[in-house]
Amino acid sequence: MKKFIYAVAALFFTAGASAQQNVSILVHDQATDGQIIPKEIYGQFAEHLGSCIYGGLWVGQESDIPNTDGYRNDVLEALKELKVPVMRWPGGCFADEYHWRDGIGPREDRPRMVNSNWGGTVEDNSFGTHEFLNLCEMIGCEPYISGNVGSGTVEELAKWVEYMTAPDGPMAKLRAENGRTEPWKVKYLGVGNESWGCGGNMVPEYYSFLYNRYQTYCRNYGDNRLYKVASGASDYDYNWTEVLMKNIGGRMDGVSLHYYTVKGWNGSKGSATQFDEQEYYNTLGKAVEIESVIRKHIAIMEQYDPDNNIDLLLDEWGTWFDVEPGTNPGHLYQQNTMRDAMVAALSFNIFHKYTERLKMANIAQIANVLQSMVLTRGEKMVLTPTYHVFRMYNVHQDAVYIPVEVPEIRATDSNGRPYPLLDATASKASDGVLNITLTNTSLTEDAEMTICLDTAVKGKVHGEILTSADIQDHNDFDSPDVVRPMQFKDFKIRNGKLTITLPAKSIVSLCVCP
Repeated sequence: MKKFIYAVAALFFTAGASAQQNVSILVHDQATDGQIIPKEIYGQFAEHLGSCIYGGLWVGQESDIPNTDGYRNDVLEALKELKVPVMRWPGGCFADEYHWRDGIGPREDRPRMVNSNWGGTVEDNSFGTHEFLNLCEMIGCEPYISGNVGSGTVEELAKWVEYMTAPDGPMAKLRAENGRTEPWKVKYLGVGNESWGCGGNMVPEYYSFLYNRYQTYCRNYGDNRLYKVASGASDYDYNWTEVLMKNIGGRMDGVSLHYYTVKGWNGSKGSATQFDEQEYYNTLGKAVEIESVIRKHIAIMEQYDPDNNIDLLLDEWGTWFDVEPGTNPGHLYQQNTMRDAMVAALSFNIFHKYTERLKMANIAQIANVLQSMVLTRGEKMVLTPTYHVFRMYNVHQDAVYIPVEVPEIRATDSNGRPYPLLDATASKASDGVLNITLTNTSLTEDAEMTICLDTAVKGKVHGEILTSADIQDHNDFDSPDVVRPMQFKDFKIRNGKLTITLPAKSIVSLCVCP
């Protein structure tokens, strides 16, 4: 099977994308009915898990690590560069064991708890509601609160909403006593998390009834308007989506979906850094299978909501491998290679196609957990290859989606799943700048192509490339810049068209000025 995979790839590049035979990509930059790509597609997820919060985002004001009011300065600056639009917190599985009153008031008086979901770590609650919402204000992102349905009560969640958003009343008074007079703006409220699993092991009918009850008492205060999200399905559970659409309907603004690029839930998930070619292509096959999953969930939603009043939110996604050797298995600390960068790029290319219904995606997670943006150890921080993809792609935030015709050049992994050898997406910003991102997933073959626009290329073109000598390459604390973007110049403008050589295992971003 491994030989077959490479035979397909070699056939493509010899017959279709070699230096002798050029591949043409059509970018319809004059399309007038393009869907806006919501910036929330580039959302983040921060859970009380391992060192995501403590050591990743938060070190406390007494730390020797440079910080602003307890937040790591290096991570703050990195997140601002990403233009993070929305951040989900406090979980994940942790959310349905989290009681918000434990995380307010003087930090030295806050009770401790055991994080039974993630490694039995003792949680001191020093990072709570104020710390999270203040962080969102500092980096300019929208908070997405995941409420406790599994072990909490309706009153508890209702009071939390009031505490965060009410301009006056008893909860506003308590908030002021804890140092915040003005209410925060909180738009997104998740009513439970993975209620089919760690959030209560419920059946969809039972969860639907609970959702209807909980959301009733989560009210709007002042000028704050809640956008309520139902705890949706795990990847292929289409029945869960159908039951929620039937039993909840318009009482939810959005329904979530979780999908991980994972080898399997039983036994080894494979190393994040030590893998062969077959494992690499299998990972791509699993990653792009999300497109058929999204399509099927959307098809169900359209049966019950043809007017698109209810959104789909992919509020957990990303790669999931074995933890790094010697680390706590419950902390989900994994490295991040060029393979992860490829998964991120291919995923975004898919997400852009479905934004008429898909309005948010939150990668798991922001720091030190699974497919993270940054890794920290003490005072050191490194940016991951996935971070660089998010930064290169953030030009698409709130831009108009531009249709791209890419030849259907695909191979098949050892599980029979197709994946693209060449992929692309494009958008146009409000200032008329056209951004095109291209991905060559082949490990060995460059691709020569011509990019044709509806109109001739007239302005300047700027390029950036993310690639590396080995697909296993990653950044660590001793070598933080092994994988990093570089200026890309391997293109020419000829007769109003772009000709470009796209190197093997690379992601290229082109900015075409009007």
